[in-house]
Amino acid sequence: MATLLHRSVAATGVVVLVTLGGACSGGDDDADISASSSDTPSTTSTVATTSVAPSTLAPPPTTAPPPICVVTVEPGDSLTAVASRSGLTLEDLEAENAIDSTVTIHPGQVFDICVGNDVDDVTGASRLAPPVDAVIRQQNELNELFSQYSLLPLEPDGDSGKYTRQAVCAARMGLGLPVHFGHLPTASEEEATIFAATELSVPAGAPVENNKWILIDKTCQVIFTGEGDELVDIFPTSTGIEGYETHDVRAFAFRFDPALENGGWHDSTSFPVAVDNPENGNMYKPLYFNNGQAIHGAAYIPPEPRSKGCARTFPLHQDMILEWLGLNALTEPTWNVDEIGVSVVVRGLYQDRTAD
Repeated sequence: MATLLHRSVAATGVVVLVTLGGACSGGDDDADISASSSDTPSTTSTVATTSVAPSTLAPPPTTAPPPICVVTVEPGDSLTAVASRSGLTLEDLEAENAIDSTVTIHPGQVFDICVGNDVDDVTGASRLAPPVDAVIRQQNELNELFSQYSLLPLEPDGDSGKYTRQAVCAARMGLGLPVHFGHLPTASEEEATIFAATELSVPAGAPVENNKWILIDKTCQVIFTGEGDELVDIFPTSTGIEGYETHDVRAFAFRFDPALENGGWHDSTSFPVAVDNPENGNMYKPLYFNNGQAIHGAAYIPPEPRSKGCARTFPLHQDMILEWLGLNALTEPTWNVDEIGVSVVVRGLYQDRTAD
């Protein structure tokens, strides 16, 4: 957070005898401006006289004050109003603060408005990658934390790349920390919280009122599954690319296609391929939750959006989800919502504000 410093200089009058010298100073700490006076004794009088030294003011600063990099939400504000008042576009404000237009804001909330300076100006944390040895320690700690879940283990290579940040982001979700896709600052309270954790909890916003639920988070590119207020598992995912976004939704899964006639690989109606198979098939055992959008297995699951509207999982993970739902024994497609028995929430916004 930027702090404006103000310096004031007081002018001081000094009374001196004719036989003494007087001085006053002002300005910068390393500058000393002195004045002195002396009088020759009068041959007709020995009465002391007084003089007042002129005041000296500090010269105006030659450097510009640091920029104000945060703005506070005022009563009645919208994100658009905050962005306009800060001289930013709404898109810049959202990207800098890893939020989207659906977020609820409140008076007193603080936003970062200095775009692209590699610093989170709200917390003061650097957005640059930590040193290699620090990242290796983070990767080892994250592997231990996620060992009981299905998020893929990290290679302890010291690279705070997208896979590492995906795990950090998922940890933030499961520990109730502010959720974003940035690096994990070393020696921070956030790092200490993650290192101390032995398990994760149900993230905020999960539909815990349902017996079984799936939370697809586009910010972290992960899938959380649960039963009521109990967390079951965490999987990597890859959601829709720009122009083919996986839409935010809160709904019940309504269709499942085992596609057993082709080893589980179903041909998408909107984006078909010549032959469905693990090499070029695009939907492994799709579970539909919003029109043509589905959770389905695929051969490639990067930690960033790459799908055309759906949420990808690895085929192994898709089989695990279906087994948890009791659907792995089905041999024909079903449209029975009660038989499928799971609610699906999609939320978040993928924004990678860091460089690998």
